[in-house]
Amino acid sequence: MQFHTLKLSIEDKVATVTLDRPDVRNAFNEQSIAELTLAFDGLGRNDSVRAIVLAANGPAFCAGADLNWMKKMAGYSHAENHADALQLARMLRTIYLCPQPVVAKVQGDCYAGGMGLVAACDIVITAEESNFCLSEVKLGLIPATISPYVIKAMGENAARRYFLTAERFSAREAQRIGFAHEVVPADTLDAKTAELVKALVSNSPNAVRQAKALVRDVAGKPVTQELLADTAERIAHIRASEQGREGVQSFLEKRKPNWLN
Repeated sequence: MQFHTLKLSIEDKVATVTLDRPDVRNAFNEQSIAELTLAFDGLGRNDSVRAIVLAANGPAFCAGADLNWMKKMAGYSHAENHADALQLARMLRTIYLCPQPVVAKVQGDCYAGGMGLVAACDIVITAEESNFCLSEVKLGLIPATISPYVIKAMGENAARRYFLTAERFSAREAQRIGFAHEVVPADTLDAKTAELVKALVSNSPNAVRQAKALVRDVAGKPVTQELLADTAERIAHIRASEQGREGVQSFLEKRKPNWLN
């Protein structure tokens, strides 16, 4: 794949997608949205990739929408704005539904649509110097397209505040409200990310994918007979799977499972 707004590398079963427009604080436009969609769609189809890291070059992680793109949008018709927003929505959904676990490594400030990118990931590690902001209402806009992911990540109560006030908040506050999982000094961000990724790739690839889908499918649902039947079917299916059998057998035999070979 040939990319112009990001870099993609794969090493030791781990893919790294790096936003690479540091001169505009990694703000996104039509091209970067299309390239992120293409990158994550392709990685999701690559069974040799066991985990994905979403990172960024430069002092900022992502400043949201590119100013030149916003200038163009100001002249769009309703239909053009709707089509444009759908492209962003598809990109976020592609990241969210990616079969492999996606780790956001946030090395700098993360604003507006950048928070949507992070919220679509599964695990968020941020440098303690990073700041976050849902700044849309300052511009007379709303964080509509990113809202399904951001609200899932920070919860409705926190979203009520930060969607409405457009306050900037710290990495520690992001962790307190559940948006970020880990906050570390900037000089340990790479090491902490590597540690977490190592844990991910040590687990059964099939089980990790199924566990990711389980959280997505079960979260927020009432405990009905249908849900009980569904979860029972999932565990029955994975117990009988090749990796399910291998995992239990290797544990009983006190040896490494074959997916670590």
